[in-house]
Parts: sequence; structure tokens; C-alpha cells
Amino acid sequence: MEDIEDLLVGSGGGGVPPGFRLPLNAVGVKPKKNRNKPNLSEDKRPQINDLLAPPSSKIPGTETIYIKTFGCSHNQSDSEYMGGQLSAFGYALTENSDEADLWLINTCTVKSPSQSAMDTLISKCKLAKKPLVVAGCVPQGSRNLKELDGVSIVGVQQIDRVVEVVEETLKGHEVRLLNRKTLPALDLPKVRKNKFVEILPINVGCLGACTYCKTKHARGHLGSYTIESLVGRVKTVIADGVKEIWLSSEDTGAYGRDIGVNLPTLLNAIVTELPPDGSTMLRIGMTNPPFILEHLKEIAEVLRHPCVYSFLHVPVQSGSDAVLSAMNREYTIAKFRTVVDTLTELVPGMQIATDIICGFPGETDDDFSQTVSLIKEYRFPQVHISQFYPRPGTPAARMKKVPSTIVKKRSRELTCVFEAFTPYDGMEGRLERVWITDIATDGIHLVGHTKGYVQVLIIAPESMLGASAIVKITSVGRWSVFGEVIETLNQIKRRTASEKRMSAQEKHSLWSEEYKTSACVKEPESCTCVSGSCGAEINGERAISQGEVVLKDRNQGNLFAWLVRKRKTQVHKRVEDGLASGSEEKHEWDRGAIGQWGVIDKALLGGMLFSLFTVVVLLIYPSFSTLPSN
Repeated sequence: MEDIEDLLVGSGGGGVPPGFRLPLNAVGVKPKKNRNKPNLSEDKRPQINDLLAPPSSKIPGTETIYIKTFGCSHNQSDSEYMGGQLSAFGYALTENSDEADLWLINTCTVKSPSQSAMDTLISKCKLAKKPLVVAGCVPQGSRNLKELDGVSIVGVQQIDRVVEVVEETLKGHEVRLLNRKTLPALDLPKVRKNKFVEILPINVGCLGACTYCKTKHARGHLGSYTIESLVGRVKTVIADGVKEIWLSSEDTGAYGRDIGVNLPTLLNAIVTELPPDGSTMLRIGMTNPPFILEHLKEIAEVLRHPCVYSFLHVPVQSGSDAVLSAMNREYTIAKFRTVVDTLTELVPGMQIATDIICGFPGETDDDFSQTVSLIKEYRFPQVHISQFYPRPGTPAARMKKVPSTIVKKRSRELTCVFEAFTPYDGMEGRLERVWITDIATDGIHLVGHTKGYVQVLIIAPESMLGASAIVKITSVGRWSVFGEVIETLNQIKRRTASEKRMSAQEKHSLWSEEYKTSACVKEPESCTCVSGSCGAEINGERAISQGEVVLKDRNQGNLFAWLVRKRKTQVHKRVEDGLASGSEEKHEWDRGAIGQWGVIDKALLGGMLFSLFTVVVLLIYPSFSTLPSN
């Protein structure tokens, strides 16, 4: 089947010059085939005007779309862009496939199980007689799959035309857009799966030629976005309230080699735009060893930045040089060690994740033993272990395979070795700054990450999503740690803003005691409160619970002192609430007005004054009784 561009650039009288982009209402489509009709002769084939679809009986943009995504974060970003365009056009998005008018499946070709899941979903969609559009790496790399017969297709570099494809598919036409062109714009409408996380593709394709990889067939050769366009996107998403920016690509380390720049230059340009208070964090995506080796010190400097997670995904795939050579990975184990050792040495708290393929063709027992030894030596906190899957059309698919029983055995053995690690031992009791961006699958915990991108599960209100907090690690698990919120930093920032609007005298009367006890409150933006910094000060001088500062007092038995402390806490809370809600009460604080005392406060104060009066009377009365009478 021809691409839609091939139909538009036909040789007949309705053809157009190569490269000419027709307007939306002139897009030609290929109608569904009627297998009962004989094929038309060459001179009777329809021209472009004959291929135009009849007007739709439905109002465009009123249908509901179900989007299912397989694969990497780059695929997820593509789905968010496609969803954004469809939503902007008027289509409704749903997570319920049964109620959808059309399914859009964004596919992954890395492993056979992912493609098998796609095949199952396509069959289910066809049985339900739903219009279907397939996007992603599978149709781009294997356009002639029989499973794709009768469905519309969007290529990986054609996602900016998804509305056209969906619109025509809903009319009953089969449309295919697969030709590669310029990179899709970064400023397209986008509907994020997580509103606090922006997945930002910095390039597509790669410079490698791994013998097992099918993704290269789909994503193609390296194509990098300009630094200006990426920095512009960063500014936009920060203004939108994004709290994490994930740089994504097939190989982050190769960025810019096709346009005369490099990854450190891009990273430094992006870091400059991040808020200085650390409210938005940057996560650098997966990078293969060859292209990061020459920039290790520059990358380490970026990873040390307080607004960049000290985390990197560096796939090794095997611990054997012989296997790496058969994979055509273009590095040795010694070079991989250089990457890991250098970053671990130069970046405090550095966390590195890696990948392993078990049972690659030709892998011997000795090769596998070297892999196990490498994993045991470095005890990586995250290792993605997979069995080798031969992908059609790749050189590795033609190599002599290791028996499947051995492949499965090696995969189980390496998994047992990895799961025996306890990478987070020693974190219990530590104070960490944590950035909270998601809700756990149990629906109870919120999910945050430390500077080293260690996953932290906390029980806290959903209003804390998008905030950062000082968290005390209470226990550690195999895959994550658990903690309790000690202080929410954005609440402190609001209080700091309120102080600027108050007079010096009011600030002294209300917060002088608190400022004496904590340097962290003065400059919350620069305080990460990691172990060994201000943690001892917090434990020694003040107790903090759920973001509310409660000052200690040496005279705990002094009722009047307790009442004053309670009053100050109420003052802090009312100021924060007023700033958050924009109420009239906030303006009263701006004018220096003090709120009304509560009934209990008045009763306690009255009781203390009455007690004081009684004591004074009892002390004075004996003096009067002993005076001489006249």
C-alpha cells in the first residue's frame, strides 16, 4: 500500500509536485477495498479528486478517542502530543476502551512481548468493530505486517498530522503516513499523563548499529532538535507548572552530533532556565557509553547541580567483551567501568541504572558469569533484565540462538542475584529533600524522589503533589523507601513571601524566635537538608510536623508561654492560608492587623489573669490585717 504522500504525488492529471503539502481538505485517502469488485485497469484508476472522501455524517471532533501506549518514555511523549492535538481539535479522550469511538495504539518494537500485546489489542479492536489507528515503531519499522491490514497508520515523524488520520479513519477510510520528514514541532498541544512531568525528546534515532535492535529501523538515523527550540520548550513547561523535566531519546549522549553541538552545551543551557529554588528538577535520559565518555567531567558537573537528579541510565547489556562485540555495541567493559567509576567518584550520591540481555546468540556460560560478576561488583540499584528476543530483519535474528531453556535459566539466576541486593540500607533515619509528583498504585501513598532519584513513598494529602518537602526516611524496602513529611518547603516559601510584606517590627514580634532556631527557614531555596547538613539543627532545636513549625520552649510548664506559642502557630497558619486563598484576611495582615483571639484563648487568658489577681490579693490581705488600728 502506498503512503498518502505517494497518492498525492501521482503521475496522473491530478498529481502535484513532489514535496508539495496539500491543505487539510484536499488530503487524499485510500478508501476501504471492496474485494468483490475487479481491479481497475491502469487507465481507469481514480485520480486524486476521485479519492476524496464524502462528507462525514458526524460532526468532526465530537467522537471519543482511546489511546494505548507501549514502550519507552519517548513513545509516551508522542502519545501525549497526539492526545493534545486531538483534544485541541475537540475530540474527547477516555481511558475506557469500550466507550471509545476510535482506538489509537502507539506501539513498541524493542521486544517481542510488546509487539504480541499490540497484536492482541488490534484483534480485540477489530472484533469490537472499532475504527483503529496504529502509531509508533512497529508500523514504521514493519509496515507490511499482516496484523496492520485494514488499519490506518501514523509514522513516528508524522504525529503532527494525527488529527487528519483520525478524521479520515472515522469516515471509513484507511490512511497511512509513514514517510520521514522534518522533526515534529515541540510546541504542539500536549496532554500530559502526569501534569507535573514533561517528557522532552531532545533527538530521535541514534548513531549506533546494534545487531539486535529493531528501533533503528523505525526511528532512523540521529536527528537533533536545536538548543534554542529545547530551551524555549523548557521555559514554556516551567511556566505551565511542570516540576520534573525528563530528557528523552534513543541515545541522549549522542545529542547534537548531527548539528555541531553536544550534550553538555544543551544541559548547561537548560539548567540556566531552571528555577533557583529547586522547585523544578531535570532528569537526564538514557545514554550509551560511547558518546558520553568524552564528556564525563562536564556531565558530572551538571549532575551535581541542585536542580538535576544525580541519576543516569547507562545500559551495559552484557559483562562480556565477546558478547558486546557480537552486539556491535562499540565499547568494552573497561570503558563502561570508566563511565560508572568516574560519575560515582565525582557526583555525591550518584545512582546508576543499567540493562542486561540474557542469552544473546553465542553467549557462553563464561560470558554469563562475567555479567553476573559485574552486577555483583557494582550492586546497581536498578537493573532491567530481559531475555534475548530475535527481532525480524536484524542481524542477530540470523545468528545461532542459545536454547530457550538456558536463556530462561540465566534470566532467573541474574534476577535472583539482583533482588538479593539491599541498595537503600543506611537511609533509615536520614532527612532528604523529596520532590513529590505522583500517586502510588495503592492509592494511599504519594510518590516522590530524592536528589539521587530514590523512590520515596509517603502518606500525605494530594495537595502536596507538585511540592518538595523535607522527609525523614522511616524504613527501607527493596525497591523504594518510606518516609514521613517533616516540612513542606513551598509552605515555607509562602511564609517568607508574607514576611516581605510585613513591617520590620511585626516580623520581629512574630517570628524572631523561630528565625533564631532555624537557618533553613530563612533560605528554604538553598537548603536541601540532606544528612549531615541542617538535620541535627532540626532535631536539636525544633520539632516539625507536616510542614507546621512548632517551637520548643524550655519552660514547658509555663501556661502563658504555651498560649503565646499556640497563638504564633495560628498566626503562621492564617498568614499562609490567606496568601494561598487571596482572601481579605491576607490584606488585613498586610496592614499589620492582628486577628481576633478565639473563645478558648480568651477563657485561658482570663483564667490566668483571675489567678494572678487572686494571688496578689492573698499576698496583700495579710498586710492590711496586721496594720495597727486607730
